[in-house]
Amino acid sequence: MAVEVILPDSGRVEVTDTYRPRGRALNGVGDSVAAQLYWSSLDTGIIAVLDSTTGISLAKVVASGRLQARVGALPSNPQSVAVLAKLDSLRVAGETRHTVFLPDSLSDSLRVQAFATGGAAVSRRVVYAATIYPASGPVITLLPNDSVLTNSAGVGFVRVKMLVGSIPDSVVVTASMKRLDGSVIPDSVTFVVEFRGGP
Repeated sequence: MAVEVILPDSGRVEVTDTYRPRGRALNGVGDSVAAQLYWSSLDTGIIAVLDSTTGISLAKVVASGRLQARVGALPSNPQSVAVLAKLDSLRVAGETRHTVFLPDSLSDSLRVQAFATGGAAVSRRVVYAATIYPASGPVITLLPNDSVLTNSAGVGFVRVKMLVGSIPDSVVVTASMKRLDGSVIPDSVTFVVEFRGGP
């Protein structure tokens, strides 16, 4: 018999949040069998198990803690859970209005910065969404992608590139972020990019 453990969110949780790992007992051929798992923390100062039968745990401090499941006397391999600082806010890190003069078709960087509770910069994923006015205007794309990871200073950015079509009145780009538990932070940043026929 063996114990298989699955950690949600790539084994990451934000400090003060609860976390629920998953697990199952396997027989000798790898099939799941009905058996009660019991959970424990090997680093109780970092992540504390609140319910040993469900595995629901509390992330206490920013660090890496280990969880373990067992069936009877058989333990799983220790599983590392990264406790991250709690995402608090997203702020603009540059100009919010940009003008692009054709034939150049690429905007300057639309920069944002992410902060944790307490004001420290954090590395997290930022989602950018673009709306073209009028909607029947050109085809545009966001470079390098519409979802980017902020760097160690908490800064992330995209650029707007016009591909084909008539010159739009404007392109409005909104940057937003979610915490690891899926909740949306209240802050979002809006940029306006205007394309002009010449300087």
